[in-house]
Amino acid sequence: MIRSVLFALYLSVYTLIVGPPLVLYAALTGSVEALYWAGVKGLMFIVRLLGMRTRVEGLENIPPGTCIFAANHTSNADGPAIVGAIPRRIAILAKKSLFAFPVIGVAFKQAHFVPVDRSKPERAKASIDLAAEYVRQGTSFLIFPEGTRSGDGRIRPFKGGALLLAIEGGVPVVPVACIGAHRIIPKKSLSIRPGEVTVRFCPPIDAVAYRAADRAKLAERVRAAIADALPADQRPLD
Repeated sequence: MIRSVLFALYLSVYTLIVGPPLVLYAALTGSVEALYWAGVKGLMFIVRLLGMRTRVEGLENIPPGTCIFAANHTSNADGPAIVGAIPRRIAILAKKSLFAFPVIGVAFKQAHFVPVDRSKPERAKASIDLAAEYVRQGTSFLIFPEGTRSGDGRIRPFKGGALLLAIEGGVPVVPVACIGAHRIIPKKSLSIRPGEVTVRFCPPIDAVAYRAADRAKLAERVRAAIADALPADQRPLD
């Protein structure tokens, strides 16, 4: 619990000190590179200080151009581990509530992060359409197709909607297996535990051959690739 309090305090202070000038700089110059990497480096500093180690495998599987990173979702530790492992600027489909935080919400929008309101399907589709436009402009995205965190660490069924980003953007999907994050921050827990998270990038899957109506097939193919890269205790029981 002490680690969680330290994390919250650090993030609040860091955001208030570093955030406003970089948000202003991004607004004046139109470049969000400094803002993005300051956020990533600051986040990775505190999670490492609190004992989370990250092991990265398969970087050679990341294609040079725009792509969609699709990962399993077991914990609030997934995001920092995966974002810190991706060696390029990306955007994320994130919960709408995160955009309500001062400074952070503005920074997210500047970096092309897209809010998703999962309670209203018509708004969720509008979010996918906006993200797809960003993809066509060259922004890579990280998505969690399960839609919510797994309670036991095992990969859950994927929803096809998020994979529309790859189909409509005509870009490959990189399956990402996130291993061990559920032990760092278990679902419905406020405790942060020290430990190692492995981020394993799998060979990319070409989405060009899929149509919007085939998104469930693409989602299942991506899920199968991730499941094969997970340890036995995180694979689906089916």
